[in-house]
Amino acid sequence: MAELRPIASSFVVPGPSGVAVRDRLKHLTPADEQVLCLVGAHLGALASADLKTRCADGLGHCSDTWAARKRELTVQSSARWAGAITKTSHDQWALARRGQADHIRDLQAAIATITRRLSLPVGRKGTRKEPGGYRSRQEWFAKSRRLHLLQDRLKRRKADHQAGRVRVVRGGKRLARTRHHLDAAGLTESEWRNRWQAERWFLAADGESGKRHGNQTIRITPDGQVSIKLPVPLAHHANAPHGRYVLTCRVTFAHRGVEWRDRIEANRAVAYRIHLDAQRGRWYITASWQIPQAPTVPMATALAHGVIGVDTNADHLAAWRLDTHGNPIGNPRRFTYDLSGNAEHRDAQIRHALTRLMHWARACGVNAIAIEDLDFEADKTREKHGRRKRFRKLISDMPTSRLRARLTSMADQTGIAIIAADPAYTSRWGAQHWQKPLTTTKRTTTRHDAAAVAIGRRAQGHPIRRRTAPPLAHRSDGQGHRTVQAGPEAWGREGPRPRIPGPRTRSVPPGRGAYAGDQNAHHRPERSAEHVPLTLSP
Repeated sequence: MAELRPIASSFVVPGPSGVAVRDRLKHLTPADEQVLCLVGAHLGALASADLKTRCADGLGHCSDTWAARKRELTVQSSARWAGAITKTSHDQWALARRGQADHIRDLQAAIATITRRLSLPVGRKGTRKEPGGYRSRQEWFAKSRRLHLLQDRLKRRKADHQAGRVRVVRGGKRLARTRHHLDAAGLTESEWRNRWQAERWFLAADGESGKRHGNQTIRITPDGQVSIKLPVPLAHHANAPHGRYVLTCRVTFAHRGVEWRDRIEANRAVAYRIHLDAQRGRWYITASWQIPQAPTVPMATALAHGVIGVDTNADHLAAWRLDTHGNPIGNPRRFTYDLSGNAEHRDAQIRHALTRLMHWARACGVNAIAIEDLDFEADKTREKHGRRKRFRKLISDMPTSRLRARLTSMADQTGIAIIAADPAYTSRWGAQHWQKPLTTTKRTTTRHDAAAVAIGRRAQGHPIRRRTAPPLAHRSDGQGHRTVQAGPEAWGREGPRPRIPGPRTRSVPPGRGAYAGDQNAHHRPERSAEHVPLTLSP
């Protein structure tokens, strides 16, 4: 029998540590748009040059080089703009460095898998945990060539990592590659050029606590007036004192607007970012700030009113409500989404599905949602599932990390706790123990619905299987309750059996007579026997 991997304990997911809200800059005049374009292009050029310098420094970066870069940028912009640009360059370099380390780990895992499979005889079958040998000599030869390719690639990546060299594309590598496939993307060269320039602009400022309205560079007043501190070379475009430009539009921030207004009135730090959606020709502004992380709710408190188990799939969320004893209540629910299209469409689909899930949880009075702690990074490689392209695409399309982050941030405002459960064997054991019993003539239970029940039970600490019987020698009420669904302290666990109507005769089976609801009338230890008075006909 194959050894099962250990099951990790469920835990309550901590809440978010920051907030970001967005609003559209409506009714901008041509002069406003011209100033925003000039400022974004000027600061974007400075940001590109600074990022190049930071990447050239590599591991030799220190506080002195940082100060020198900031002094050079201050002359061409301002001290605060220079601080924001250098901080962004550091964040981009660090992100590229982490991505480089992840890529090295992926290459090492792929090389280890190919090496193992090449050492096996051709045609040997694999197991559930490990793939077998390659199917043919041709595939074995092709994979041996790929092994040398990956080893050479790993050697170069390790050399770059040791030297501190990273490769960053301001504007995005995907958009840069689209330039060579304009027909497939449905873009003209001018449209692509506009999107490329807009992505490389820089209009972002970090917040400052104690300063007026929490930001000296991009300032928004409580009534929604937006003003920008212009760089030194563009100061002649100012229409307000101290080299500032005031936009004609007003900002409201419908979502979390009260919280945002309280922060700026108290002069607490708020960061802003202005960006242009070149496809729609619309300007947006995003406000973000840090929030104190709320204390994690104890597991017992979160599960006091039951839980909703959620199984994540490529096109829907399968959910089922469970009571405190792990029993499914009502019918399963399915929240569908479509992950085709661009990133904004996919994000909107996920938010819409999660919104419906949260509304259902609040209507049920449940304070906890259990999801799987999924991570497919090690399971979707082409070396492990090379021929199974549909399966690789299926698990690659699942929005695991994005969905969990969205669900955590949305649940923080509703008071619903998110519980992460180990995903091991939930689909298999759920189908084995729950799919058939929950299927009726009026309800078809799928594997995903059964998996949702398994996930909810694991989050509650119950075993996934439906029933645990007592030992064979003690199958009586003296050994204890016959199921682990409810403990001895649960009220109503041994309530009266329903009385079945019918004639009262001496041949009525036990538990079916008039005294069926009287527990004291049954033949049980320490209980009196049933005495039914006989009536004699005259």
